[in-house]
Amino acid sequence: MGELDRLRQRLLGKVKTAAKNYGIFEDGDHILVCLSGGKDSYTLLDMLLELQRVSPFELKLTAFHLDQKQPGYPEGVLRAYLEEQPLPFEICEEDTYSVVQEKLAPDATPCSLCSRMRRGIIYRRAEALGCNKIALGHHRDDSIETLLLNLFYSGRTQGMPARFTTDDGRFQVIRPLILAAEDEIATYAALRGFPIIPCNLCGSVEGKRKFVKRLLNDLETTIPHVRHSLIAAMGNVKPSHLLDNDLRSLAEDAAAPVLAGACAVEPELF
Repeated sequence: MGELDRLRQRLLGKVKTAAKNYGIFEDGDHILVCLSGGKDSYTLLDMLLELQRVSPFELKLTAFHLDQKQPGYPEGVLRAYLEEQPLPFEICEEDTYSVVQEKLAPDATPCSLCSRMRRGIIYRRAEALGCNKIALGHHRDDSIETLLLNLFYSGRTQGMPARFTTDDGRFQVIRPLILAAEDEIATYAALRGFPIIPCNLCGSVEGKRKFVKRLLNDLETTIPHVRHSLIAAMGNVKPSHLLDNDLRSLAEDAAAPVLAGACAVEPELF
């Protein structure tokens, strides 16, 4: 087995683990697989196609790409790639680039406005296509960086979940690569030779997320498994030892029946 096959199996194993741990897939799912043209979403599509082949569940996949009319966008590259894949796809053209450039202040980063517009388009197309789930290519490092960004800049303990329901209740958004490391995805994408399409908006912005990525790289020189520890910590939360009153109340309520039961049987132990 060559390096590509070994890496494919390792990444697929992490997708299967995430699916089992977080209940990402259900029988009969119709999943809109969002394909940006970057290394993560290409890898996501590869993994889901392989999972569809071996899964005991009936999974329907539809690939979706949004052409945002950015300067230098390579016309036809992604369409040619998708035409070779064994699944239906849709390419939607919306000039969100011009809107972002027009509405954004010169010193502001475009990511927030761009993502809101993109999200609205994705939700509309998911509904029109009859999809109940939307798959995004965020990976382990994305979730860790989001956690640190929220801790440092927003005073909030929040990362990226493997699965969540949209506010309007229409869809579940899933992140099958949530346990996969970015460096492994980058290696896999290079070995597969995916036709990468760069983002001329966020890809050229030196922002807070890049600072956090550099910080993690620096930490890894003295704490080699810091990313592994951080993603593990997100699934190993002790609500009673935090300062969130709502979480503490929930933890106390959950513990009360256990404690009551312990008290009821305690005399029998002596």
